[in-house]
Amino acid sequence: MEYTLNIEIKLPRNQVVEKFSNEENMKHWQKGFVSMEHISGIKGKTGAISKLIYKMGKREIEMIETITLLDLPESFHLTFDAKNVYNIQENYFEELSNGNTKWVSKNEFKFSGFMKLMGFLMPGAFKKQSYAYMEDFKVFAEEGKSVLDN
Repeated sequence: MEYTLNIEIKLPRNQVVEKFSNEENMKHWQKGFVSMEHISGIKGKTGAISKLIYKMGKREIEMIETITLLDLPESFHLTFDAKNVYNIQENYFEELSNGNTKWVSKNEFKFSGFMKLMGFLMPGAFKKQSYAYMEDFKVFAEEGKSVLDN
């Protein structure tokens, strides 16, 4: 399953990228984010591998994040490997003529096991979740509002 989403953020690209690439900010725009633990590679650089933990309802989800391309301020690509779900995400940050930034997120999901059925039956849920993160990032970046305050 593949899809591309985009959102306009009313900030210059350098500010957007600074907020996006700072792992300390993840808890402010990714609902359910619990922790991030660096595993290998140079932290925050291409090839770095980290373990992420999210709380989704009563379940705790663990995934391995790998930075596959770090070419800021233009792009930041990652993979996320969780039980029965593999996500390839390419993020692009485009400077707009009005001084704002367009964030384009290309996602590809590969499923196995039970998640294959979920991906088939509910593809919109993945797209909706991705866009919710983008909207929450926009609010955090522009207004400083955290999802932790809800």
